[in-house]
Amino acid sequence: MNRTVHLVRAARRHLLDPLHSHSPVTPDRSVRCFATASGSINPGTLGPFQVFDRHAKRLQKDRAARADNGDQSRLVDYVRNEVADVMIERLQDIKRRFENVIDLGSGPGHLTKMLDREMAPRVTMIDLSHHTLHRDPKSEFEVDVDRHQMDEEGLLAAIPANSQDAVISCLSLHWINDLPGMLVQIKEVLKPDGVFLGALFGGDSLFELRSSLQVAEVEREGGISPRVSPMTQTQDMSNLMGRAGFSLLTVDIDEVKISYPSMWELLEDLKAMGEGNAVIGRRHYIPRDTLIAASAIYEALHGAEDGTVPATFQVIYVIGWKPSPTQPKSLERGSGQTNLRDVL
Repeated sequence: MNRTVHLVRAARRHLLDPLHSHSPVTPDRSVRCFATASGSINPGTLGPFQVFDRHAKRLQKDRAARADNGDQSRLVDYVRNEVADVMIERLQDIKRRFENVIDLGSGPGHLTKMLDREMAPRVTMIDLSHHTLHRDPKSEFEVDVDRHQMDEEGLLAAIPANSQDAVISCLSLHWINDLPGMLVQIKEVLKPDGVFLGALFGGDSLFELRSSLQVAEVEREGGISPRVSPMTQTQDMSNLMGRAGFSLLTVDIDEVKISYPSMWELLEDLKAMGEGNAVIGRRHYIPRDTLIAASAIYEALHGAEDGTVPATFQVIYVIGWKPSPTQPKSLERGSGQTNLRDVL
């Protein structure tokens, strides 16, 4: 299922009611990814790849959650709330009660807040950032919550294997260094026939911002640097889920398109979301004339007739089940009893 959701970001840090429409998304491309040798930047990373500075990401999320006692980060919850709403609908389609659930990379609990006690009476929320994890009071949750501040990349070291009925993750896996290893860990902590339901940003996210910054840097500085984090693609997630050992896979994509008054409001909101650049080897400073040029290029290349500029967040949704002897299996090849000619 491909779907496009349109939101409108009005004046600075004010959001209008969302406007919904539906259209197909752009085709897949090859995965954009690079890695550095494993070293001292992320000592807790289990796999060999280090793309993101997890310490810097924790600091970004902490600062965002602390700003104005969390009020600024609450005003930019619109993307995660939209994605969480889609995920809860898919979780409701699974007609079972989950006694043990992990919300991996939970943030303040966008998805857990939408759960009721009939679906899951208790949820363990895990997040890298202490301030983000504890931003909202328990009174906002219908279910009982147990919050654990830890690096999600060490999930299996903290959670026993074969202990969880479900693992859910709303927009955090795109910051994981070893995504294949993370999926294996998720499968291991699940009980047989347990389900993993996740959403992460895909490779075409913020292509407008990426292209505008690249053109501006080439024009003003004679080269480009990584400004938008590398992300995976839909086909890659299908392959990775299969390699991790999940069965009964479902992978599809949405696009959340948001209209901003200008590029500056987009950058402000990304900072307030804790979604700043955390790529290892990133440049920590952008000259102001480069940013001004990028804003003009953004408007020229992607601007709408009403003076706003769009920002596209591509969201990849995945559902996978830990194999179990009780799961339904496809029939063996050649065992069909009906001729397709009769059906057609």
